[in-house]
Amino acid sequence: MSETPFETFLALDIRAGTVTRAEPFPEARRPAIKLWVDFGPKIGLKKSSAQITDRYTPEVLVGKKVMAVVNFAPRQIGPFMSEVLVLGFPDEDGAIVLAKPEGPVPDGARLA
Repeated sequence: MSETPFETFLALDIRAGTVTRAEPFPEARRPAIKLWVDFGPKIGLKKSSAQITDRYTPEVLVGKKVMAVVNFAPRQIGPFMSEVLVLGFPDEDGAIVLAKPEGPVPDGARLA
């Protein structure tokens, strides 16, 4: 693995937010779920397409706290504009497990 300057990490804006809405995304090439995440008053509500269908359904995601990179350029995913990158880790089978704060933090809290 190559080393990355610390400034590269500082350029990423990783925030906590709460999923307020989630829907199936049947138009996606690979199975995905559309998410609407509230990042608090400064950032607001942002959309994301997440390939997390192995472990999650839209119904269980509403109300969950997640972490996301909020300063990447928006990306068109089929008919849906994904504005943030929700973060997760693959389990032993390759299914994504969402990254989340361990304790309560406000929506919009920045990773420090």
